[in-house]
Amino acid sequence: MSPAREARPERIGAARTLRQIRALAWRSILQIRHNPFELGDYSIQPIIFLVLFLFVFGGAVAGSTADYLRFILPGVIVMNMAFVTTYVGHGLNADLTRGIFNRLRALPIARAAPLAGRICADLVKQAWSVALLLAVGFLLGFRMEAPWPGALAMIALLLVFALALSWIMVLAGVLARDPEHVQIFGYTTLFPITFVSSAFVPVDTMPAWLQPVVGANPISLLTDACRGLLLGGPVLAPAAGALLWAAGIAAVFVPLSLWALRRRLARG
Repeated sequence: MSPAREARPERIGAARTLRQIRALAWRSILQIRHNPFELGDYSIQPIIFLVLFLFVFGGAVAGSTADYLRFILPGVIVMNMAFVTTYVGHGLNADLTRGIFNRLRALPIARAAPLAGRICADLVKQAWSVALLLAVGFLLGFRMEAPWPGALAMIALLLVFALALSWIMVLAGVLARDPEHVQIFGYTTLFPITFVSSAFVPVDTMPAWLQPVVGANPISLLTDACRGLLLGGPVLAPAAGALLWAAGIAAVFVPLSLWALRRRLARG
């Protein structure tokens, strides 16, 4: 008898892959119901940060809360975008440590669907956080120079950068022992990068030796681009700098993350 041929896996087309990614992204979004702390990070925490910074530091930094609101709102939006990306690695690590990721990959679905679904869900949550902060800022008195075009362009720029930054957290999620270590890594890394930036205070108020570092910080570039889109001012140079940072981050961390994920799945 001739040896039985190994069955080839079913080929999955692009349309079916997209449907699977959408279904798994929706699964990640629905998980918020079972994790209210995550909902707080997406919705309540950024509002608390905005209100605290505005009414505690507004008079000291800008002379009035109205002027500081125009300055700080883009900074809080960018800061929240950065911290929210930690949930990509947190959720991925939870799926890996509980065996859910392996079970998903054992199903007849595209190999990229579980990871792509989680990243897409994060982008949906990012868009929600940005829209929520803009709405709260509007209630507090914030007004944009070009409401719809500027806001839409800012959201698109933020999502592109969030997509690149998420891959750092994907790598952390693959390498960490448990979800708590992913959050520790994320917050420990993002706090200095976020606060040593132009998000909360003008760069020219900082020491001269620190200003070049702050000017090259991707958080500063992204914040300056968002301010320009919402309030008028330079946009092209800071946006180009932020996109270059995003491309560099993706070029380094996408292959590293995929390599580490394959190694972890191969070890079982």
